[in-house]
Parts: sequence; structure tokens; C-alpha cells
Amino acid sequence: MSDTFNFPKRLTAGYQDFLAGRFPAERNRFRQLAEGQSPEIMVIGCCDSRVAPELIFDAGPGEIFVLRNVANLVPPYEPDSHYHGTSSAIEFAVNGLNVKHIVVMGHASCGGIRSYYDDAEPLAKGDFIGKWMSQIEETARKVDRTGQRQDDLRRLELRVVEHSLKNLMTFPYIRQRVERGELQLHGAYFGVATGLLFIRDPHSGEFVPFGEGPADDLATGRAA
Repeated sequence: MSDTFNFPKRLTAGYQDFLAGRFPAERNRFRQLAEGQSPEIMVIGCCDSRVAPELIFDAGPGEIFVLRNVANLVPPYEPDSHYHGTSSAIEFAVNGLNVKHIVVMGHASCGGIRSYYDDAEPLAKGDFIGKWMSQIEETARKVDRTGQRQDDLRRLELRVVEHSLKNLMTFPYIRQRVERGELQLHGAYFGVATGLLFIRDPHSGEFVPFGEGPADDLATGRAA
């Protein structure tokens, strides 16, 4: 294969494996998907390369509609003339695909949340990350800092999941569907090092470990 375009070799090698293995095994599935998609679940996750929802949930093509951005943030509903990539994906998932579940999944060691916590210097003149993360300013003020950096970061990571869930309810069509029982919202948190998934109890607000596995050093999942 020609190297003319300097396309990443990791991707060309992976594509060859896909053509030789997964695609033939799921050819009929891909043919069906060419006609359209109908996932029942939307996952809003972080764009961090270590946290791929399709891998974590062992999902095949067409099973989940995934939106990823810095720190799995959902901005409030703002129907104005600005560009809204996250809101447009949510609009399509809910009004176009009629998903039945939206899962907001945070994760340990989130770089976007760490940059906010540390008041890090901008990576570029435009400081898109800083402006994006400024959304959580009010939420972050409600998280008491204990002085234990890792604990404080984790508490903020959990609180940001709740922040996004709250903002989802500012979308009129989401609120209506939730109130009619047609749509359910969920919070989750993934431990990168442990592989442990925490699921938010909507009644207590605690993030409870799901399944069997060694306990993470997150003693409690409460996002207080």
C-alpha cells in the first residue's frame, strides 16, 4: 500500500484487520445499518482516548449513539445563533433517533477537569478549553475542597456528571419525554485504572459500583 499521503500506519493496519475479520463476520449487520440506525441508547462521554464507550460496554456497530467532548459536559439549552455541536447531537439523538436512554459517563483522571482545578495555563491563544470548562464554575464552588487533591478531583468529576444531567433537563423536549416516561437519564463514572463502573442512584445521588471487582480507592460515590 502506498505511503503517499502519510496516513497513520496504525490506522491502515487496523483497517486491514477490520476487513479481514470483523467486517466479514458482521457484513449483514453493516448492510442493514446502511439503511439507517435506530440505537436506543445515547452515551455522552469524554473525548479522552482512554475512555471509549463502545469498548467499555462491548457495543457493536449501531448499538449506541455516542457523543464525546471535553469532560462529558452538556451546556444548558440555549437556542441562539451560535454554533452548538453538543446540543445538535443531543437534538438528533432525542428528536431524530428517539433514544430511550441518555447516559452521561464521567471518568477518573479527566484532563479537562484537572485543568480547571489547577487553573492551568491556556494551551493556545484562543483558550477554547478554558472557556469550555468555565461552564462548571458554579458547580465547582459547591464542592468543598478537602486539601486531598485526588479526592477533590474525583468529587468534582462526579459532580460534573450531575451538572450535565441537570442541564439535559433544560432542553424542553427532553424534560417532556422524561416526565412522560419515554426517556430516562442516567449517570455513570468509569475508573480507568480499575475498570470499575459506578452507576448513579437517582434517589440518593450516590455512585454505586456495578458488578464484581476490586474496590477502587473511591471510598464513596457521593458527589457532595
